[in-house]
Amino acid sequence: MRYKVAPPARSLSFLGDARAAIPLVPDDEADCCRAIQRATDVTDRETAREYLTFLRALDLVDESDRGYHRTRTELDQSALAVAFRENVFAASELLDALDDCGGPLTETEAFERVRDAVPRWERERHADWERVWRTRLDHLLGWAEAFGLAARTDDGYERR
Repeated sequence: MRYKVAPPARSLSFLGDARAAIPLVPDDEADCCRAIQRATDVTDRETAREYLTFLRALDLVDESDRGYHRTRTELDQSALAVAFRENVFAASELLDALDDCGGPLTETEAFERVRDAVPRWERERHADWERVWRTRLDHLLGWAEAFGLAARTDDGYERR
């Protein structure tokens, strides 16, 4: 399953703090979101929920019928990079675009190369779907950089 959520990019230490806030014993979503808010500088529940889902996409958190719980997976940059590419929607398309471009891509150029991957139902879901997906792609670029998959240069992002 690929997760569509892509919250604003943060550091690996932020992910570690957010992950550590999630209990090993399953708990409900609301309690886990409050735990993320208490352990980090995330102030609103909706953003905390996005990070909870993103942690799940990275295999740092799992969900059972009793709620969310922290996995015993190590916070390893290379493992996170693999999970990011495989489990976050549009991440592999973005990384492929960076591989194929032969040089840095600006955020706008990256969006143009990935826009066809946005499903029709997503385009119809938002009045300004391009703005929503440009923001999401900017977040993905930031995470690609955090996981060592891309580097930001003066001319845009390039693949590492």
